[in-house]
Amino acid sequence: MSDPVRPEESEAREPARAARPRLWLTVLSLTAFAVLIALGIWQIERRAWKLALIDRVEQRVHAPAQPAPSPAAWPAISTANDEYRHVTVAGRFLHDHETLVQAVTEEGPGYWVLTPLKRDDGTLVLVNRGFVPSERRDASTRQGDNPDGRVEITGLLRITEPKGGFLRNNVPQHNRWYSRDVAAIAAARGLDKVAPFFVDADAGSQTTGGPIGGLTVIRFPNNHLIYALTWFALAFMLAGKLLVTFGGGLFRGKKPWNGFVHEPAGDAARRTGSDAGTIVEQA
Repeated sequence: MSDPVRPEESEAREPARAARPRLWLTVLSLTAFAVLIALGIWQIERRAWKLALIDRVEQRVHAPAQPAPSPAAWPAISTANDEYRHVTVAGRFLHDHETLVQAVTEEGPGYWVLTPLKRDDGTLVLVNRGFVPSERRDASTRQGDNPDGRVEITGLLRITEPKGGFLRNNVPQHNRWYSRDVAAIAAARGLDKVAPFFVDADAGSQTTGGPIGGLTVIRFPNNHLIYALTWFALAFMLAGKLLVTFGGGLFRGKKPWNGFVHEPAGDAARRTGSDAGTIVEQA
């Protein structure tokens, strides 16, 4: 018959079992830790990219205005290289082909007035002349404010906005527009030789009583540092939990010695039970 396991021996084995977590839990925890660290690093990289973007846009907006790209340069137009460039464009407005796009601005709800501008070479550039409130939606209320002759517009080059606005698609057949989709507007108005961008006119280009220009909102949310700190904090919290869980057997100390030892019982021993050992006080 094998010797019975003493209670103190059983207690000594429990920390050892606690210090050996299951393999799948170890792998899952380390994987989660690595993913959290990777997400934090990715947000740091995104922050650097966003700061560079903001700096680049600021330089474009405040640079001297240059002529809008010619047809030869249209295929190379891109958001990264051209968005918010300060440009000028000259020609005559085709007011009978204007398009109203729903907008919400600091002036309230209303519409952007997009009007094709025909340049000397016959090409067209859509110009966002600015904002009008809902009560001035009808073009007949603005005819006296529409310039007839040749004009020169200064503003910011904007990239086309396809597929409609947030959760709302353009409906060209019903003349409902929620984004400034250049290609769709050109098709709906029967226009050709249209530039693949539009120009947001600045405040100096507006006419008395006409659409309010210069309302372009340039805002780039930059919360990447907060996101990075959040991911790193979660990673270190997980690391602390792993250290406590997996290292339990290493940091859980032995029971403190109380000055007494438990010896096997002998014939002359003083017993307190049927098979109790002798209590011997140590010097």
